[in-house]
Amino acid sequence: MRDTAIVFARAPRLGVGKRRLARDVGDRAALRFHIATLTRLLLGLAADRRFRTVVALTPDRARLRLPGGAGRHAARIDQGHGDLAQRMARALRRFPRGRAAIIGCDIPGAGADDLHAAFRALGRAQAAFGPAEDGGYWLVALGPRRPAHPFARVRWSGPHALADTRRNFRGRTVALLRRLRDVDSAADLEATRVRTRG
Repeated sequence: MRDTAIVFARAPRLGVGKRRLARDVGDRAALRFHIATLTRLLLGLAADRRFRTVVALTPDRARLRLPGGAGRHAARIDQGHGDLAQRMARALRRFPRGRAAIIGCDIPGAGADDLHAAFRALGRAQAAFGPAEDGGYWLVALGPRRPAHPFARVRWSGPHALADTRRNFRGRTVALLRRLRDVDSAADLEATRVRTRG
């Protein structure tokens, strides 16, 4: 069965999403960042035949218009209602038999090779996480044998998200991928630009 990469994304709209970044750099700059990062990620993933790419979009039934037709070559599902934990669990349940990974779209350094590394790690582990520098994670990949509630009692958007999620995997083998920075603020954005130039 083919591996599935699920890109979790908000449909790009001015003034909606990336609110912390928008407070620092303005709504238009935050929207430009979101569109550019999501476009680059989707184009890179769709070109890779090692896995299939699915976009889990919110709000439901929103249109996804990106430069270069970036969203055209990926299947589309709605995230549905509920908090982040409920929406992520629902997306993974749609692919119960094979290996599936959810990746965020605000990590400029992430790409197709990271998905491949996650699926490869599932050969020896039951879950793989891409840790973020702020204590969260930018990717989670699971094999077919999963906890009933993988995201229960997670304190999101803070330094405890990865540790809280890992508690739900107690007794299971977990692999960690490379640590990356997600972009939530102007400082994060500048740090990723400096790293890219370096």
